[in-house]
Amino acid sequence: MPNIRLPDGSTKSFPAPVTVAEIAQSIGAGLARAALAGRVNGQLVDTGYRVESDADVAIVTDKDPAANELLRHSTAHLLAHAVKELFPDAQVTIGPVIENGFYYDFSYKRPFTPEDLAAIEKRMAEIAKRDLPVQRREMPRDEAVKFFSDMGEKYKAEIIASIPQGDTISLYGQGNWIDLCRGPHVPTTGKLKNFKLMRVAGAYWRGDSKNEMLQRIYGTAWSKKEDQDAYLKILEEAEKRDHRTLGTQLDLFHTQPEAPGLVFWHPKGWALWQQVEQYMRRVYRDNGYHEVRGPQILDRSLWEKTGHWQNFRENMFTTSSENRDYAIKPMNCPGHILIYNKGVRSYRDLPLRYGEFGSCHRNEPSGSLHGLMRVRGFVQDDGHIFCTEDHILEECVQYTALLQKVYRDFGFTDIIYKIATRPKARIGSDEVWDKAEKALIEALDRSGVKYQMSPGEGAFYGPKIEYSLKDGIGRVWQCGTMQVDFSMPGRLGAEYVGEDNARHTPVMLHRAIVGSLERFIGILIEHYAGAFPLWLAPVQAVVLNITERQDAYARQLMDRLRGAGFRVTVDLRNEKINYKIREHSLQKLPYQLVVGDKEMQAGAVAVRTRTGEDLGAMPVDQLLARLTSENLPGREENR
Repeated sequence: MPNIRLPDGSTKSFPAPVTVAEIAQSIGAGLARAALAGRVNGQLVDTGYRVESDADVAIVTDKDPAANELLRHSTAHLLAHAVKELFPDAQVTIGPVIENGFYYDFSYKRPFTPEDLAAIEKRMAEIAKRDLPVQRREMPRDEAVKFFSDMGEKYKAEIIASIPQGDTISLYGQGNWIDLCRGPHVPTTGKLKNFKLMRVAGAYWRGDSKNEMLQRIYGTAWSKKEDQDAYLKILEEAEKRDHRTLGTQLDLFHTQPEAPGLVFWHPKGWALWQQVEQYMRRVYRDNGYHEVRGPQILDRSLWEKTGHWQNFRENMFTTSSENRDYAIKPMNCPGHILIYNKGVRSYRDLPLRYGEFGSCHRNEPSGSLHGLMRVRGFVQDDGHIFCTEDHILEECVQYTALLQKVYRDFGFTDIIYKIATRPKARIGSDEVWDKAEKALIEALDRSGVKYQMSPGEGAFYGPKIEYSLKDGIGRVWQCGTMQVDFSMPGRLGAEYVGEDNARHTPVMLHRAIVGSLERFIGILIEHYAGAFPLWLAPVQAVVLNITERQDAYARQLMDRLRGAGFRVTVDLRNEKINYKIREHSLQKLPYQLVVGDKEMQAGAVAVRTRTGEDLGAMPVDQLLARLTSENLPGREENR
C-alpha cells in the first residue's frame, strides 16, 4: 500500500500500486487534465509511471520549470511523426532537446524546402489535435534492432545495436508512429500546443564528416504562447543585430573561403578592435599585471608535457622543420610558465601577474565556424597569476571586482556567476580541492553576488568560476573565467622558494575577462546593434558641408577635432545635405556635424546625433567639451 507524500506536506495512501496520472486524478480533475508528467523521488517520469512503494510525488504541469524541456522532447517526436507521414521514405535518426528548442536529423533523397517546412509544421498541428495517447513500451535490444530494421529504419537499428547486449530498450509510440527513446513524454499529443519550426541545416551522421550528410530540422516549443512569442521576437531582433550583417553594413570586417575561420579587419573594424585592446591594456597596467609576449610555435615535447598533445591534438595546427614537430599554440599558459621559469622566484615575488594579448589558433570544425563568434584564429586577453594557495581567495575577490567594472564600462550590468566543482576524473588531493573550492565560494560570497553551483563541471586540474553576461536583448554569453590550476606549473617545473627556504610549486590562476577579442567584439556589435557609445565608435563624427564654400572650414574643423584625439572624417561630396545625412545615419555614427555659411561665419557647427536629434548650432569649444565629457568608458548617453 504505497503512501504518497505530496509537495504541500500532505500524504495520500493507495491500496495498490498507482500511476502518476491516478495520483493527479485523486487530487483533483483539474490537476489531472493539466498533468504533463510526474516527479517521483526527484526523478522526472511519465504520467503512466507506476509507483509501487512509498514515495515523494509531485505533478508536473506547464507551471513547472521542467515543462519546457519535456514539451520540446515530445515536440521533437511530433516533428518526426509528421515527417514520416508526409515523406514515408525519410529515415529518422536522433532528435534531442537543445537550449530553447529541439532538432531532429533526417535522411532523405532531396533537400527539404521552405514549403516542406511549412507543410511539416501544419501536419504537426494536425497530429497534435488528434490528441493521440503517447505510450511507452519496452523491448529486448536484439528484438528492437530487428524491429527497426524490418521497418527500414537503418539508423535507429544502428543506434540500438551500439547499446550493450542484454539491455532493455524503451520505445514511445503515438498513433501509427513509434520511436526509440528513454522518455519521459507528455501523455497525449494534445498537450503540444505552442511550437514552430525554424530552419533546416546540414549535419553529419554521428557528427563524423566521413559519414552521410543528414538534414537537421530545428524547432522551438514552449508551455506558454506568450513565452514563445517573446522568444521569437528576440530572434527577430537578433537577426537585425547579426554581427555578420552589421560587419558588412558598417564596413568593419569580413571572412572569406581562402582563410576559413580567420578574420579580415577593415580600417573601421580595426579602430573598434584597438579601443577594446587599449582599454584592456590599461586594465592590465592599472591592476598589477606585467604584459608579456610568447612565441606562436612551440615544440611538440612541451605540448606532451602539458598533456595537450595527447588530449587536444586534433584541435591543434601543427608543422615540422628539421625533423622536429611543432604546434601553433592553441593557448598561452605554457608560454607564461616558461617566462616565469627564467630566474629564481621567491615567495616575496608572489602573486606574480602576467597578461598577454595572445594570438591562438585552434582547428575548429568548419561546420561550427560562425563569423566572429567561432573562429580558428583568435586573440585572448589572457592573464595568469602565479601565487600560493593562501593567495587564491584574495586574488579571486579582486578579480571579480575588476571584471564587474570592465563589463560595466562596456555596457553590461547583468552578470551570471557559476562555480564549477571537481569532476570525477581529476588530479590532486581532496584536501587541495577542498581548499580551492572553498576559496572560490568565499570569494563570490565576499563579492556579494548570487551564484549557481555546477557540480562536476570543473577542469581536471582544478575548479573555476564562470562569468556570463547578458546582452541588450537578454541573451547570455559566457566570457570571463577564473580557473585554479594545480597541475600545469608542476608539469613544467615551475617553483618558488618559500619562507622555509624549500622549493614549492606555485598555484596558477588562469583568468580572462573578455576572452576572445574577436568573439567579444561580435557580442559588442550585437549588444549595441552597431550603434556604439562614443568611446568605442570607430568613427565618432563626420563633418558635412552644405556647399563647396565651406570646404576649407570643414577640413579645419576635422583637423581640430582630430588634434583633440577624436576619430573624425569629412564628407565634401557635391551631394545634397539631406542625402549625406541619410547615408551617414545608416553608418550609425554618434554625431553628424553640419557646416554652412552661417556656421562658418560664427565659428560654430550644427550638431545632430545619430538618433536624429538636432542640438542646434554650438561653438566649437562647446562641442569639444561635450565630446570630451562623453568620450569615457561607461558613458552611454548617446547609444
